[in-house]
Amino acid sequence: MEGCRLSVKDLACRRGDRLLFSGLDFALAPGDALQIAGPNGTGKSSLLRIVAGLLRPFAGTVERSGAVALLDERPALDEHLPLGRAFGFWQRIDGGGFGADQLATLGLEDLLDVPVRFLSTGQRKRAAFARLKAQDTPIWLLDEPLNGLDTAAVALLTQETAAFCDNGGIAVIASHQPFALPGLAQLDLFRFAL
Repeated sequence: MEGCRLSVKDLACRRGDRLLFSGLDFALAPGDALQIAGPNGTGKSSLLRIVAGLLRPFAGTVERSGAVALLDERPALDEHLPLGRAFGFWQRIDGGGFGADQLATLGLEDLLDVPVRFLSTGQRKRAAFARLKAQDTPIWLLDEPLNGLDTAAVALLTQETAAFCDNGGIAVIASHQPFALPGLAQLDLFRFAL
């Protein structure tokens, strides 16, 4: 994770005929975490997709050193496969691994034979988080990561994200919910809305 950086300069996002935000600037270094807040429709998810390279900005630039991993509402796990086989698919593509300790910590060790489509919302979210961790990237983009999680899972995901940043990772978190992370910077995207 050494040397990872993320910089956004004069960024603007347009969806259809609507300019969601413009003039957005921020820079993050190893260990930094930033929470993006704002009402629905202000472009939080679009911003994360631009940073991930999945959407083109209307204006401005995104510069980063280090690979990114995105956690959003789509867990990218095959609905028809048992969870263990769905993990195996991504392990062959991403490398990394889903260690027994990690699966136990996330409460997934007893679900490996369950088809993904039968997992609860919280179980799917924890499974998607396990995949995010297995990608071993220095930059995490978390889109509403706490949705669907119970109190214990919220605390666990927050602790895991804090440990990630303590080890030099960068986390960008789009969330309506409070995210209790030490040193978390805040950015209200509504200030950049037009």
